[in-house]
Amino acid sequence: MRHLITTLALLGLSTASGGLAQVIGVPLPFMLGPLAVSALVATVLPHRLPEGYGFPPRLRLVFIAIIGLMIGAQVTPALFTEAHDFIYSFGALTVFVVLAHGMGYAIFRRLGGYDPVTAFYASTPGGLYESIALGEAAGADMTRLMLQQFLRIIVVVTAVPIGLSVWLGAPVGSSAGMTMARADVPWSDLPLIAVAGVAGLGLGHMLRLPAGQLTGPMALAAVLSLTGLLGLEIPQWLVNMAQMVLGTALGMRFTGLSRGMILRGAGLSIVSVAMMLALGGVFAFVLHQITSESVDVLLISFAPGGVTEMALVALSLNANPAFVTLHHIYRILLTVLGLGVITRLRERRL
Repeated sequence: MRHLITTLALLGLSTASGGLAQVIGVPLPFMLGPLAVSALVATVLPHRLPEGYGFPPRLRLVFIAIIGLMIGAQVTPALFTEAHDFIYSFGALTVFVVLAHGMGYAIFRRLGGYDPVTAFYASTPGGLYESIALGEAAGADMTRLMLQQFLRIIVVVTAVPIGLSVWLGAPVGSSAGMTMARADVPWSDLPLIAVAGVAGLGLGHMLRLPAGQLTGPMALAAVLSLTGLLGLEIPQWLVNMAQMVLGTALGMRFTGLSRGMILRGAGLSIVSVAMMLALGGVFAFVLHQITSESVDVLLISFAPGGVTEMALVALSLNANPAFVTLHHIYRILLTVLGLGVITRLRERRL
């Protein structure tokens, strides 16, 4: 019961912080507001949390599925009219993954003083859960590895919308009124959304898709959209709620960590992410010259955040979420494949 009350209290705080963030013009307010307030609770008031408390993973799963449905509904035949450009962007992303991982390793190894194994798995530009699992098997320092991987996502999710707001000279995303959701979706559509979400989660699990909790519902909604069988519409209030839940879950990742470790890890993560975003920015500007995509969409496609979080950034910017998500799935597949190959080579040497 105490765990349930704590979760409800956190969601109440997140609702208030999301509304406040929107009022003051914070980009991606319904994610960044809850992320900030839950991180504050996790680091300043951990003694107020019940023993062994963790934010419910199933609740997060439900709302990831909703975001997946919304992204999949944006997949239309028009997306594939620009498929010839994918050879350039996917090729550039392949080079980006190799360079970003190598530069990140140098930062954690030289600047952070991490041992080689921890530095290697902490610096991956994707594949969060795979990096943690393989790093644990290889003998990495799990506290530092998990901290750096979660901080990578948090720093990217925070820096990208704020950076774009500064660059464009005005608030972006939902704080500027941009959205692909509808405010007038009838309540009678909710059972259909729920059924599609459950079916999509089952599809992702059955096919073992990467980030299946997102890509399963996305694939199902995309098929329905492309075939014309059904066009799913997600209400705006549900999208806002999904952002609040995901932001709260990210902030609560700091529970149980010392402030000193968090601050040191945050410093290293800021340097690492700044390097990755700068590298991604270079690729985005070059690709903009030879493809039809805008710089901001390309930059989001290269940003090394979580698939779900970057898709939300794209949605809030009224960008092309399907294009962005396809590139992030490819980035994660590349990273995981590379980790698998290097891990096997390392095991053979031992």
